[in-house]
Amino acid sequence: MPQPAVPAAPERLHALDAVRGFALLLGVVLHATISFVPAPTRIWIIEDSHPSMLLTALFFVIHVFRMTTFFVMAGFFSHMAFHRRGAAGFVLDRLQRIALPLAAGWPIVFAAMVPVVRWAAGLPHGGPIPGAPRWPPELPAFPLAHLWFLYVLLELYAATLLLRWCIVRFDRSGRIRATTDRSFAAIMRSPFAPLLLAIPIGVAFFLDPTWVVWMGVRTPEQSLITNIQAWIGFGTAFGFGWLLHRQSDLLGAIERRWPLNMVPAIALIAVCFVLGLMRPPTHAAVHFAAAACYAVAIWSTTFALIGAALRFLSGYSATRRYLADASYWVYLIHIPIVLALQVAVAPLDWPWPVKFGAILLVAIPLMLISYQLLVRTTFVGMVLNGRRIVRGKKRSVQPA
Repeated sequence: MPQPAVPAAPERLHALDAVRGFALLLGVVLHATISFVPAPTRIWIIEDSHPSMLLTALFFVIHVFRMTTFFVMAGFFSHMAFHRRGAAGFVLDRLQRIALPLAAGWPIVFAAMVPVVRWAAGLPHGGPIPGAPRWPPELPAFPLAHLWFLYVLLELYAATLLLRWCIVRFDRSGRIRATTDRSFAAIMRSPFAPLLLAIPIGVAFFLDPTWVVWMGVRTPEQSLITNIQAWIGFGTAFGFGWLLHRQSDLLGAIERRWPLNMVPAIALIAVCFVLGLMRPPTHAAVHFAAAACYAVAIWSTTFALIGAALRFLSGYSATRRYLADASYWVYLIHIPIVLALQVAVAPLDWPWPVKFGAILLVAIPLMLISYQLLVRTTFVGMVLNGRRIVRGKKRSVQPA
């Protein structure tokens, strides 16, 4: 059975590439807020002397949608790369751009984090996060830290390729693929698409008696065994993106409905935030309501942001493109830098807006400068972005 046509509207890809980069850069902001979040038990290597409920709310909002949105874009662009390169080319490309940065980058990032954690341990309310695996860890415990998303991506690539091989091998007539495409299109044309997509992760939340609203989708940053919530939540998002690229005309439905999705997204995030400030629910009905609201909030926000990007960011922007290119490198290296700045300002008697602003105003320019000087036109840039950008030469506007 012939494959559906790939997107014929390149201008839309500027918007989606911006969403992917935006999701990664928001990770820097997210992690910069955590030291200001008041919590019953310490959740970061340092607690700032001036906590902030406003930054707590910012952390909560970003945490709701960021990684689901990223994995949707990862699935979308993975399907694009698969059909451009073929199976063998796709595998080699993912080994270069995902597996190699994980294998080579993790020791460097971890080594940079160790002295910062020791520095934090000498300050009040600082030191290793309680419950973190000791070194050397007892497998499968392993401190993947913020690079867990690369590990999960590799698992999703393997699972997707295996599933696709099985379908192609045993579905000679193409009936399964045709039925899947029709069903997916029917869901996407429905205004209830975010609600339907929220069902798998909502059920996973509800069936976990220890789940609380602040957790969101459990991430496997401390283990080599990816937990079931991550498989369901991020696997659904990746598969959604993969199928969306098969019928890219359905992007129009997401674009048209972005205001309708934004309204419930804002309302549900507000409800979830209030629930998160309350004591953990003990009644099954409250637990169900929290799980349902959070799951729908994830997908409503994801749809709203992708749709808004398609509506307002479809044109080419050199600045947005540069930031999208830089975002991967920035995210890979940001944790040791942000941690060091958080530890440095934590004991200072400065207002939290000054501290938070100082962290971002030092970290982000520093990381962008390192990208420009060490990555953009070098071998490292070719590894991360799939091609080397020649200095002074106008680049292609298509995302890799």
